[in-house]
Parts: sequence; structure tokens; C-alpha cells
Amino acid sequence: MNVLTGLDACTSVEPDEDRVAATRDRLVTAEEATRLADLFRLLGDPTRARLLYALLEAGELCVCDLTETVEVSDTAVSHALRLLRTAGIVTSRRAGRMIYYRLADVHVRLLLDLSREHLRHG
Repeated sequence: MNVLTGLDACTSVEPDEDRVAATRDRLVTAEEATRLADLFRLLGDPTRARLLYALLEAGELCVCDLTETVEVSDTAVSHALRLLRTAGIVTSRRAGRMIYYRLADVHVRLLLDLSREHLRHG
């Protein structure tokens, strides 16, 4: 017996097999879903989110500039950047003794832009 009521309940007992099959064909794989969840978990930290938006706005910054911009310790910035770099979200370049960080690619920029737009929309 189905105990669901209200908006969560189906009015039909039988699923629409064609619709289910078509949706399954386009569904992300379990591996992709795990990778997406990991990505969103990384983006779910306020410090990392602020760092990413700082890089989005500035294009490229060193740890010292990022520390000053987001107003957190250089240790916290370094740790966050290590996680983001390992995940392929940011990349770095060396200029002498300085290391500059930037967003890895246009897809990260797009994700950040769309996320901010979504927040402002609501």
C-alpha cells in the first residue's frame, strides 16, 4: 500500500514506461553523480566560494592578495586553494617566487556566473 499523500503521490499506479526509459537514457551515470556531488561539496564552503568569486572578478591573484581580499588567514587560503587545485577548479602559474591562481577554465566561470544569477533571481 502506498502511504504517500499530497503532492508526493502519483495519481496513477503504473509508471509511464516510455518516459522512464527516455529519462534513464539521458540520466547522469552513478560515477558522474558522485563527481558532481563532490564538486558541489567543494563549492559549498563559504571561504572557497569567496575565493572563487575573487578569482572570477580579478582574473588572477596570489595567496597574499586572496588573503587580504577575502579576509581569512593565509593558512586557510592555502588549504582551500590546494583542494580547489586538486579538483581542477583552479590552476596556478609561477612567476619567480610568486604563485598566481586563476579559475581553471570557462566552465568554472560559467558555473559561478549562473549560480550568482540564480541567487539574485530569487
